[in-house]
Amino acid sequence: MVKPLTEEEVNSKTDPSLNKQWDETTPKEEQFKELYKIVDGLKSSLLTTNRPGVGPVSRSMAVAKRVGPDFLYLANIHSQKFEDLKSDKTVQITFQNSSNQDWVSITGKATTTDNADPRIKQVYSKGVNAWFGDLGDGVHTGMPDDPRMTLIEVKADYIAYWKTTSSSIGFVKEVAQASLTGQVADTGVNRQLFDKDIQAARDAES
Repeated sequence: MVKPLTEEEVNSKTDPSLNKQWDETTPKEEQFKELYKIVDGLKSSLLTTNRPGVGPVSRSMAVAKRVGPDFLYLANIHSQKFEDLKSDKTVQITFQNSSNQDWVSITGKATTTDNADPRIKQVYSKGVNAWFGDLGDGVHTGMPDDPRMTLIEVKADYIAYWKTTSSSIGFVKEVAQASLTGQVADTGVNRQLFDKDIQAARDAES
């Protein structure tokens, strides 16, 4: 439902779209449930590392497993992102649903393992080998025991996400109405989850 722009929002230099969509009333447990529903429905994300002399570098990666608010990725240890993580373990994970505009942004710290990590076999799925190839030497096979295959584990420190509350048609109508009337579109809810919220969610999973 569109809402009027207020003089207070202008004078306080407030972003009216953001201000009108903040959700500080929904219980945190419900917020996490809706967060998980969004990310579990998308599977793939952008994982962004910080490269010395370059800055943020992103690549699309499939989530191997979500454990509460944290994420596991299968990756090739020869990838440049492992060099990035040696100098800066802070990463960002982003998800976006192009059909309804839901998005998630997660800032956290990444740790890496080697091929001895037993979780590799637990999260490995058919088709992963297509990204590794098989050298034919019985070692570099693209299978779970391939020494190139390892894990990146991202533990969240801060999560922000936006969830639509409108249908696709309703979203278009809302934006059009706001544009025509000089009001502000209000098509969803913005939420923030901080370290203490994330740790509580993590504890609830254990």
